[in-house]
Amino acid sequence: MVEMANEVKLLAGNGHPILANLVADRLGIKIAKTTSSDDSNAETSVIIGESVRDEDVFILQSSMAGDINRGFMELLIMIRACRDASARRITAVIPNFPYARQDKKDKSRAPITAKLIANMLQTAGCTHVITMDLHASQIQGFFNVPVDNLYAEPSVLRWMAENLPVEDTVIVSPDAGGAKRATSLAGYINRDFALIHKERPRPNVVGRMVLVGEDKVVGKVAILVDDMADTCGTLAKAAATVKERGAREVMAVVTHGILSGDAINILNESCLSQILVTNTVPLGDKAIRCKKIRVVDVSPTIAEAIRRTHNGESVSFLFNHAPA
Repeated sequence: MVEMANEVKLLAGNGHPILANLVADRLGIKIAKTTSSDDSNAETSVIIGESVRDEDVFILQSSMAGDINRGFMELLIMIRACRDASARRITAVIPNFPYARQDKKDKSRAPITAKLIANMLQTAGCTHVITMDLHASQIQGFFNVPVDNLYAEPSVLRWMAENLPVEDTVIVSPDAGGAKRATSLAGYINRDFALIHKERPRPNVVGRMVLVGEDKVVGKVAILVDDMADTCGTLAKAAATVKERGAREVMAVVTHGILSGDAINILNESCLSQILVTNTVPLGDKAIRCKKIRVVDVSPTIAEAIRRTHNGESVSFLFNHAPA
């Protein structure tokens, strides 16, 4: 439990109640009373069950499993309800930012949907955002309000130090876009780094893969590092590519374990020995259906970010340190 100068109002949507309870327990507070329901025409109705007038409000809502749009709409309505109830500050705590992969205009007439999400949050009344491991850091620039982008890396490094033979590993990025993330992790543990170049003929479909630096993976435990695992086609093919090039074992470290579609079967059939994910996204029964999944709890980092924000303290400490 951590101490705060005065009480904070923590609200939670239906997206990830387990994470919300972990954060509340860490802060030593109760989640504020809210009621969220669907009307007969599928409209979402939200009622805040206690006063938030002139309060510092934090609304925790992660991507709802299988229904991102409904979860995001629920978040917007909760923000607006708090704004109309005269909350002093409204912080949206979004562990897994929705539509983060649509962060640029990569083809003609393609929308930059991440910018739309930012606009909608601000229009609803959000005055601050806390998120974790954005797919693209420039999304912070889409906002006209402060955005704190936390990192799962310190928590992951702690888990690796306690569970892996770090001296016998090599870090591998499954694509060029994740090179910065992978090199950062490799730098912290002072290990070699390799990169996979992939070609996508269409979204969520991976074509040919080429391993750059294949001499570094021979006889080593290769750790694939990425910010999210969705359908897991990339991870499975990357693992096979690295294994074929002589890696003794292949595992994956991913922040957001979305694991949609046939991902669980793909993971079970892949050559990955284990996949480490955080609890930014609700897993449901996926950890039971796939024995390779290991979960790192990031609720201490999120709770500490809330406490520091509420008390007016710096959050940058959390970029390199995991709370005890």
